[in-house]
Amino acid sequence: MQDMTKHINRVADRIHEMRATQDRLLVAIAGAPGSGKSTLAGEISRRLNLQKCPTIVVPMDGFHLDNAILDDMGLRPRKGAPETFDVRGFVHLMKRLQARDHVYAPAFDRSRDLSVAGAVDVDPSLPIVIVEGNYLMFDEPVWNVLPGIWDLTVRLDVPMSELRARLIQRWLNQNLSRAAATRRAESNDIPNAHRIIAKAIACDITV
Repeated sequence: MQDMTKHINRVADRIHEMRATQDRLLVAIAGAPGSGKSTLAGEISRRLNLQKCPTIVVPMDGFHLDNAILDDMGLRPRKGAPETFDVRGFVHLMKRLQARDHVYAPAFDRSRDLSVAGAVDVDPSLPIVIVEGNYLMFDEPVWNVLPGIWDLTVRLDVPMSELRARLIQRWLNQNLSRAAATRRAESNDIPNAHRIIAKAIACDITV
């Protein structure tokens, strides 16, 4: 927890510094699956809101393609890979956030394994929007358009051995057996993590 607090303070302090000259900041928190993006984004948002700096988190995972579409594409076993997201829709929404439109963003319900439309209300008056996701700083088309949108970028750098353990535990938490959880992680999540690391674009802050 001490390390987490240090990282939260570091990012929050940078955001406060940047707010002196910018009315709206889009902060990207990127990293491999299982690296702790959602946790860090949520804690930074909580800290900033307590400091009277209105902040909201928008998850990239709301742009997962539906399972029926992935089945038609033959990509259901690869869910979570870059090609299983509506990347153009995601980029379009991020540009609307940059333009300070009133945006209703989707979210992802992990328990039901589906996206929920219009789940995150992003008011134009909000000064800080934190976006978290695997491919926010990823050097493949069309994802590589995104770095030009962010005002501040943060990457979570977690050793592969730790990522593997976390990803297996994620499936264990979904009531899979140890063998099935390991297969799921090693067949998809871990290859995605390697791909993200191999194509990572440098961030302003690495934690």
